[in-house]
Amino acid sequence: MSLSRWSPRAALVVGLVLLARLAHAQAPATVAIESYTLPNGLKVHLVEDHSAQVVAVNVWYDVGSRNEREGRTGFAHLFEHMMFQGSANVKKAEHFQLVERAGGQMNGSTQPDRTNYFEVVPSNRLNLALWLEADRMRSLAVTAENLKNQQEAVKEERRLRVDNQPYSAGLVDSLPTIFDRATCFPYAHSIIGSMDDLNAAKVEDVKAFFDLYYAPNNATLVIAGDFQPAQAKALITQYFGEIPRGQTPPPVACAPQQGTGREQVKRIADNNATLPAVLIGYRAVPPAHADFPALELLGTILGSGESSRLNRSLVREQKLAAGAQALVNPFGPMRGAGIFGALAIANQGVSADSIRAALVREMAQVGRSVTAEELTKAKNAWRAQTIFGRQSALAMSEAVHYAALYLGDVNAVNRDAARFEAVTLDDIRRVATNYLRADNSLSLLIIPEAR
Repeated sequence: MSLSRWSPRAALVVGLVLLARLAHAQAPATVAIESYTLPNGLKVHLVEDHSAQVVAVNVWYDVGSRNEREGRTGFAHLFEHMMFQGSANVKKAEHFQLVERAGGQMNGSTQPDRTNYFEVVPSNRLNLALWLEADRMRSLAVTAENLKNQQEAVKEERRLRVDNQPYSAGLVDSLPTIFDRATCFPYAHSIIGSMDDLNAAKVEDVKAFFDLYYAPNNATLVIAGDFQPAQAKALITQYFGEIPRGQTPPPVACAPQQGTGREQVKRIADNNATLPAVLIGYRAVPPAHADFPALELLGTILGSGESSRLNRSLVREQKLAAGAQALVNPFGPMRGAGIFGALAIANQGVSADSIRAALVREMAQVGRSVTAEELTKAKNAWRAQTIFGRQSALAMSEAVHYAALYLGDVNAVNRDAARFEAVTLDDIRRVATNYLRADNSLSLLIIPEAR
């Protein structure tokens, strides 16, 4: 079309087409997943991507702190350590050495609903990563020596990361008490568990925990990155195929937790803190719940970034807080519950009660004052984080795992964006009204201990 024949109407039509294409381009790319299950129950998801010569091997076990029972807490986190203590064909600490010598990286982590272990290695070392994961699934060395060693490692980790850090102990130990211990014990205790429980653990207890939860029928393997599916399937069958199926773990029960009918307030002395801090937690919903996208976007509007509500109001305008943010499931997602939180650290001379009153005011008014611009910005942030967050093989494997475990269907990785895009201002206002209520909350006031 020549410039002399270009009409305003044609320009409008072409502009709309370009905008539609741009909007489509900004959506997370569709993930092609091949899924199957071995006869022993191991679930496998393959995501082939040859954009970089690396591959991620990521195993999630369907076990976390929610699977622990009273008197035996901390086992899931303990096993995050125990799984690197050697197996039938791998010496203690050799797992790290073999992966690092191959030019890869590895780690593990524990959350309420899952424990994960991963390796990211050059494409030609896929066999090494699979073999290492299979060997410890088949034959972890659960010995009295290894147990004692890792009990001490967990204690040291707690001292370093929790007990000797300002605010950490109060949040880690007290925030889970937002849930009723009698009706929802799985989420009413800390991930790191009780040190008394760990000290009391016997080898027989730990071995029974491993046999029940670290079996192929309680695990999911995701491979993402630069690999050939036929080769990967052959290696998976070779290494994992003969590992025996375990018993079916017992179900986990957590009664609905919203609205206890009373406001809970706890004051916690902290000898590491120099400024008061306040966290108000609200009982929320799991990721698969229809209200979850609106709550997550509300969290972004309230307390993510310089332009968020809490930062503008409490930090910049009122100068009550040195910092403030919102927290959605700070310990990790949960299939049976959820936490929505607002955290603020007071400025010098500002009391914890003043900060709490300011937070309560922000929570009370946000539902009726969120603007369309704020919602659009939050959606853009979620979309950008999701798109950029899937650019590595490891991040892609995590996204696939998340969809399978928390959304109930691995292919939900391709549908989740639609849930967030569909959120309206009415949804934001509704969830703020329904969940950010005093009778649905726990306030933790962390006070510097007098010295």
